[in-house]
Amino acid sequence: MYILFTILIVIASALLILLVLVQNSKGGGLAAGFSSTNQIMGVRKTTDFLEKGTWFLVIFVVVFSVATVAVNKKTVATNDSEIKENYQNAKKAEPGVVAPGFGENPEAAKEQPAPQK
Repeated sequence: MYILFTILIVIASALLILLVLVQNSKGGGLAAGFSSTNQIMGVRKTTDFLEKGTWFLVIFVVVFSVATVAVNKKTVATNDSEIKENYQNAKKAEPGVVAPGFGENPEAAKEQPAPQK
């Protein structure tokens, strides 16, 4: 689900970039070059369509970004319980045994003599 939302956000962002580049700035812009569209819908309707499309894509990106964070929080919460479980299993392990992923046992490090200078 997280990957799907991320892909949708990337596609919407690319479309948003294109829509912003096509819009008229204070004069001309790339939208003035679409003469066939302007003849069918008129210049005003073309700019209205581009503006509405821009707002739709902005809202889409924001909503899916929030949804992605919510999905990711559920995933992190699930992984967090696994980490706690591994930590508690490592605490129960025999002294001197190194638990996978937790480095050296601190008690074993205390038993080693300090290096001579």
